[in-house]
Amino acid sequence: MVLYSHDSQGLGHTRRNLAIAHALSAGIPGFANRRVTGLLVTGESSATRFDVPPGWDWVVLPGIRKGSDGYGPRHLSIGMDALIQLRTELIDTVLVRFRPHLVVVDRHAFGVDGELRQALANLRLKRPACKVVLGLREVLDSPYVIKQEWIGIHGMGPIRSYFDQIWVYGDPAIHDPLRTGEIPEILGSLVRYTGYLAAGRVSHRRSTLLDKPYVLTMAGGGSDGLALVLAAAGAEVPEGYEHLVITGPQMPMEHRRLVQCAAGPGTSVVVQTRDALAEIEGASAIVSMGGYNSIGEIMSTSTPALIVPRTEPRREQLIRASALARRGIVDMCHPDDLSPELVADWFRGAAGTRVDRSGIDLTGITALALLAADLLATEASTPERRRAHAAV
Repeated sequence: MVLYSHDSQGLGHTRRNLAIAHALSAGIPGFANRRVTGLLVTGESSATRFDVPPGWDWVVLPGIRKGSDGYGPRHLSIGMDALIQLRTELIDTVLVRFRPHLVVVDRHAFGVDGELRQALANLRLKRPACKVVLGLREVLDSPYVIKQEWIGIHGMGPIRSYFDQIWVYGDPAIHDPLRTGEIPEILGSLVRYTGYLAAGRVSHRRSTLLDKPYVLTMAGGGSDGLALVLAAAGAEVPEGYEHLVITGPQMPMEHRRLVQCAAGPGTSVVVQTRDALAEIEGASAIVSMGGYNSIGEIMSTSTPALIVPRTEPRREQLIRASALARRGIVDMCHPDDLSPELVADWFRGAAGTRVDRSGIDLTGITALALLAADLLATEASTPERRRAHAAV
């Protein structure tokens, strides 16, 4: 198996694919009597610190970043065209040489600047039996923005030719991207809802050592989390608790220094931990941004959470947090209303309480193995599919 994520910003794409790898490794042998081995293809160099399931390994692509002027190299001093060509050839080699039975592409069907098109075309020609899935979080963005993205990949023909299914990692009762138009109706027959990738995630021992019960603030990768962690670091900590702030490895050094300076008594600031889920499971209350992976990990617990979503350049986190807050799954604070005083008040009221999240489908981790096993058991490639591919 091969799980691909482009990873231009944050750790969510890689963490989501890592959760999927654990789910498939644990579940597929029971359904399909197959031993699972696979590669996690990522553009995030820090990903290799995460533990992979037995039989899995990492392929780290040269990194890209997303700035106000679009995509660019994260580290290399080469042009973007040269970087994409390098990534394209690496991905193509992985798919051809590794000979996977299943490929799951995270979020962007053809990668950054179409870097997956060559690899997927060669895969269809050389391994037509391989199943290819587009994995989508439950919220993509506002319908208008997403419509432009679909137009940018030149219509639905390529999606139907290269992809066997679309897995939506969410509960349509909370947010249905088919109903909102984020996924075009013509692709509806490919869609399978998994439930949120929450319950059943694999966690490890905590790597932080705190003497008291603690509240937690985290900002995902941290590249755009300064406002959140700065406000939280300056918040008064509830009596009897400590406060752990995780800035994320992508937060610039100068921003981390500001957070360290703002931290009050009882607040510890760290760049990253070995396993964020373990820290979440041990926390008494959590303040977090609204990325899919962070919320999925939070919803695997009954710990109260205040979500402060990103609102620019995408509205995805705001849409997700609003939908969950309406159902009482989380609390939400608009970033314009954020302050140390607000965070302190919320911590005082929430710390040590529990949240009932049983009214939402959180079983995506379990569902993935059955979906994958059923897909792998189907006929390899129909004549209609081959004709459709030839016409693209």
